[in-house]
Amino acid sequence: MIRSFPLPDLGEGLTESELVAWRVAVGDRVELNQIIADVETAKAVVELPSPYAGVITALHAAEGETIDVGAPLFSCDTGEADAPGSAPAAGAASAAHTVQASPSPDADAAADAAPGPNLVGYGAAAESGPKRRARRGALAADLVPSVPESQRVEPVVAAAAASVTARTERPRSTPPVRKLARDLGLDLETIDGSGERGLITRDDVERAASALAMPVPDDVSSLTAAGRAEAPAETRIPIKGVRKHTAAAMVRSAFTAPHVTEFLTVDVTATMELLRGLRDDRDFAGRKVTPLTVVAKAVCIAARRTPEINSRWDEEAQEIVRFGGVNLGIAAATERGLVVPNVKAAERMTLAELADAIAALAETARAGRTSPADLSGGTISITNIGVFGIDAGTPILNPGEAAILAMGAVRRQPWEYRGEIALREMMTLSLSFDHRLVDGAQGSRFLADVGAILREPGVALTMV
Repeated sequence: MIRSFPLPDLGEGLTESELVAWRVAVGDRVELNQIIADVETAKAVVELPSPYAGVITALHAAEGETIDVGAPLFSCDTGEADAPGSAPAAGAASAAHTVQASPSPDADAAADAAPGPNLVGYGAAAESGPKRRARRGALAADLVPSVPESQRVEPVVAAAAASVTARTERPRSTPPVRKLARDLGLDLETIDGSGERGLITRDDVERAASALAMPVPDDVSSLTAAGRAEAPAETRIPIKGVRKHTAAAMVRSAFTAPHVTEFLTVDVTATMELLRGLRDDRDFAGRKVTPLTVVAKAVCIAARRTPEINSRWDEEAQEIVRFGGVNLGIAAATERGLVVPNVKAAERMTLAELADAIAALAETARAGRTSPADLSGGTISITNIGVFGIDAGTPILNPGEAAILAMGAVRRQPWEYRGEIALREMMTLSLSFDHRLVDGAQGSRFLADVGAILREPGVALTMV
């Protein structure tokens, strides 16, 4: 029986996803729960397991294509008997080399009548399905099937498949690196990987792109006016993936929540001395404890003293929802754009545990593997603009949150200290909050508490 697998609702309320990479090709035999594709949701790359065991007969989308939820993703011959009155399923042998332009009407009816796939976390199931997902198997031999144009795969992709049929294994790389190579028009087959076991890294792709770039002449004056005129006047970049979601979220937040931003410049010399001292503490050996870690702890403590800052506005119910715990969002700039994963129940963590949790979130985000669960449920966020040498800003709230704190760069500068002018380590904090939820006095009190802890970390003992 030919069974069609539609793109599932991944539980984020999204209507579409981008296909990042296929893990299988037409003709491949797959096992139950074998990973068949990577898809990019609003801010995460998700691995899709197969709900069927059988032979892949069709891939209904090309890498880089945006697919609507519910649209067919792939078809699989499960080897099961067709429903009474339906046409026999296509044989696996013929499917291994050629995808039929369209299954027979009877086969379509049988597939439509068949119960939908049951994937863990993808919603209610119509039949009993897998309870656990298998470990990622070996990569498929050829990810670019030779599919006719009628199957929605671009002709150029099908042509490329014909030229690489001798390939036995796809180049090893991560989805963000494959996307970068695709955007630059590079074939990963032509790039040597410098990573572990031949993994192709971002640096490898950028070096390959630089090698293909036209050399710039030493004498810039030798460029003629005609040559300069050949340069493109503009470059158009499709709005999709993380950028599309971020833009929609920021517009929604900016024009829904009345933003107010307050600033506080703090002498953080004592905090920096604390961090330098922790380097010699065996309990913090190997841990990356930074000013962000201390700010995160200070935010958790201050939020307990000003609970209005840790809440959200429920427009439909006309209620203010005050959160019992702090799911602390940490903004991270990645190759795919800005993502804000959050540390669950951050208020319960020690400084060392917070350091580990933040480091793990950052590593996962850089690898492009942040899960939807880590991106949802945040209650308040921190953005570290100081890593870019910026002192202050007016951050926009994440939708559904009452506040976001931007921490600026730490700079040594003259400051009044104990009645004299001294060189001190200074930081500016910028707090944006939703004025529907947080009054000026409450926002100021919260910001003052965070500043007090950074000014003198021992003050935290008086606040808990």
